Amino acid sequence: MKHIFVYITNLTKKEAEKIAKHLLKKRLIACANIFPIGSLYWWRGKIESAKEFVLIGKTTEKKYQKIIGEVEKIHSYSVPCIAKLPVEFNEKYKKWLVGEVE
Repeated sequence: MKHIFVYITNLTKKEAEKIAKHLLKKRLIACANIFPIGSLYWWRGKIESAKEFVLIGKTTEKKYQKIIGEVEKIHSYSVPCIAKLPVEFNEKYKKWLVGEVE
């Protein structure tokens, strides 16, 4: 079984928490971390900067497509960033994670 971090940028901490709780309740992630970040990006032909909050959800790869669908339904951005990153966890954590999302 492959494990991933799901990286999602959000406009506010409140939105990141709302999305994290939604994914946790649906058992799509086992854990979430939320961090403030500064972002620079292209938007509508010019470079923008913003303060955002990144949500990192810990889960299994087979949950990724469902996560995309759930986040796109409730996210405030018209083009949300939802990325997966492969990770390796220690055995005890991996066993706990799988028990929470399976």
